[in-house]
Amino acid sequence: MKYFIVLVVVLLVVWRWRSARSSSIEVKQQRKTPTQTQPTDMAACHHCGLHLPTADALPGRDGSYCSREHRTLAEG
Repeated sequence: MKYFIVLVVVLLVVWRWRSARSSSIEVKQQRKTPTQTQPTDMAACHHCGLHLPTADALPGRDGSYCSREHRTLAEG
């Protein structure tokens, strides 16, 4: 009977150790996966050709511009 109790205790310790180890491995794998970002639409400056996100581009008569100076130079 005492060997049975020792065997049960050993099996419980091994089971707890393996479950803790597998959960820590899952956490490490989740940290390694890079976050997925959505691509943004890009626009080229009509004056210098610089590519920048459409949200940051300044609209003009001939197209998008990277700055007010380039819009003024191209349209002025």
